[in-house]
Amino acid sequence: MGYVAGEFDVIVIGAGHAGCEAALASARMGCETLLLTINLDMVAFMPCNPSIGGPAKGHVVREIDALGGEMGRNIDKTFIQMRMLNTGKGPAVHALRAQADKFSYQHIMKKTIEETPNLTLRQGMAEELIVEDGKCVGIVTKTGAEYRAKAVVVTTGTYLRGKIIMGELMYESGPNNQQPSVRLSASLKEHGLELIRFKTGTPPRVHKDTIDFSKTEIQPGDEKPKFFSYETESSDNEQLPCWLTYTSEKTHQIINDNLHRAPMFSGAIEGTGPRYCPSIEDKIVRFADKPKHQIFLEPEGKNTSEYYVQGLSTSMPEDVQLDILRSIPGLEKVEMMRTGYAIEYDAVIPTQLWPSLETKKIDSLFTAGQINGTSGYEEAAGQGIMAGINAARKVQGKEPVIIGRSQGYIGVMIDDLVTKGTNDPYRLLTSRAEYRLLLRHDNADLRLTPIGYEIGLIPEERYQRFLRKKELVEMEVERLSTTKIKPDDVAEMLASAGSAPLTQGGDILSLLRRPEVTYAHLESVSPSPFELTDEMKEQVEIQIKYAGYIEKQLLQVERLNKMEKKLIPDDINYAEVNGLASEAKQKLSVIRPLSIGQASRVAGVTPADISILLVYLEHYNRVKAARG
Repeated sequence: MGYVAGEFDVIVIGAGHAGCEAALASARMGCETLLLTINLDMVAFMPCNPSIGGPAKGHVVREIDALGGEMGRNIDKTFIQMRMLNTGKGPAVHALRAQADKFSYQHIMKKTIEETPNLTLRQGMAEELIVEDGKCVGIVTKTGAEYRAKAVVVTTGTYLRGKIIMGELMYESGPNNQQPSVRLSASLKEHGLELIRFKTGTPPRVHKDTIDFSKTEIQPGDEKPKFFSYETESSDNEQLPCWLTYTSEKTHQIINDNLHRAPMFSGAIEGTGPRYCPSIEDKIVRFADKPKHQIFLEPEGKNTSEYYVQGLSTSMPEDVQLDILRSIPGLEKVEMMRTGYAIEYDAVIPTQLWPSLETKKIDSLFTAGQINGTSGYEEAAGQGIMAGINAARKVQGKEPVIIGRSQGYIGVMIDDLVTKGTNDPYRLLTSRAEYRLLLRHDNADLRLTPIGYEIGLIPEERYQRFLRKKELVEMEVERLSTTKIKPDDVAEMLASAGSAPLTQGGDILSLLRRPEVTYAHLESVSPSPFELTDEMKEQVEIQIKYAGYIEKQLLQVERLNKMEKKLIPDDINYAEVNGLASEAKQKLSVIRPLSIGQASRVAGVTPADISILLVYLEHYNRVKAARG
């Protein structure tokens, strides 16, 4: 017999990276929140790579922070290496990446959750949704505990009907040999949600003392590290290096000789794996012409000898894994501490969600993270904070917050998922964002902090600091545009920058448009009267150097916004729209886009279909207005 164990505003199922952000956002917005996890020791666990950030992913962490989320602050406290990637390229693709002390990362996130008002953290396995009159009003756990709520967020990661596969060996399990969640999958199906089977994998872990580092290349962190959170000003974290090596001919031979034992090729794996993070056996088969592949050796923490072998994700049998490892330079005598494995799990087909991440079938039920078909901790956390915000706003009777494609990578990801769906685990890439020059690592606060403040996740003091930064940047740009200079004033500085001399006077701002001239060069001839931080100076430089490109993208955004503002009534019957192609009728009926902009991104909907839809909407709105 069950019993009522508690009543909450919001219940979050799963305490991975999505669940932590969802629960913290909901609680900080004033909702009584329950965060339920199968195992309290696995809160914010990193079952795969012990790192945060990288291209597009690092941008998302900055966006989470700008909205008032936790991932950026947490990694800044617990990193063991920080590197800015792509510094030789333009600012749109600069990306911060940190190695985490995975154990500290977990413990500090758990402590933050435990100390957050309105937030209850509890161990238990959710097995059933309670749905009344089409609305999710609670859950039932394995022990029969019934928790009631006004909204429920499901963030179960790779636990739903999880199955670990290693060569011929298969068993039901969550990641890292945790209990899988089996009954909840059935409950989601019973309530009409369609599920899909996906797969991901992880490499073996090896003992540090059995690695010959002399045969590898050192990869140190940045001497002066930058941070993910806008609140972090400094850090005294000790940095540990990573190490680079490569697969060998022998590695490729071992894999080719054992392909008959690889579950990927023997048919044992039914789930679709991540396209952008393939297993080593998949890489060797797909890129047979490549003589070697990069392998990074990454420490898992300060107080452990475990090293993560990045680039060697595999589901080969254990004996083959050891042979593969020992064929790699530097790992000839290595001891394996944990074997790599593939894990299959159930995910929700994400086109069943509104852009708020609420399910279309069940009112007040939200899903976020890998259950929505994504891969990666950052993608999960980005969805988690949005699902938490929107669950809280639903409870408070407010409109959902939806980030547009031109406002953030989080907006690009969610729009991609709910509009196009995904056939394999979705990973964010900078190429997915059509406005990537606007969605930079450096300006996430300018884009999203006003939203974080408005919804109550950014405190007043931080908001005032943000406004002051914005004001100082604008004042400095204005100063540079009105400060006149003569050719003689800057002759020495331009020579030192390797730049052509000025032939006539002008404003100093125009000099910064030259590729070889930096803000630091200008400081030597025209120091700012304002107290600018390095971050502000960087902002001034980027805004001036890329002004032309940024302006072009803003015009594109303006055009897109016109389409986004043309809302589609939710009671429209696409079957009745004459002239629409049958594929468009079918797709639009399933996706039920909120605007013409979203409709135009639905796969299979052509520009001709959009024109017909616009004409139909005009007529529809006229008829509706006439009826009063």
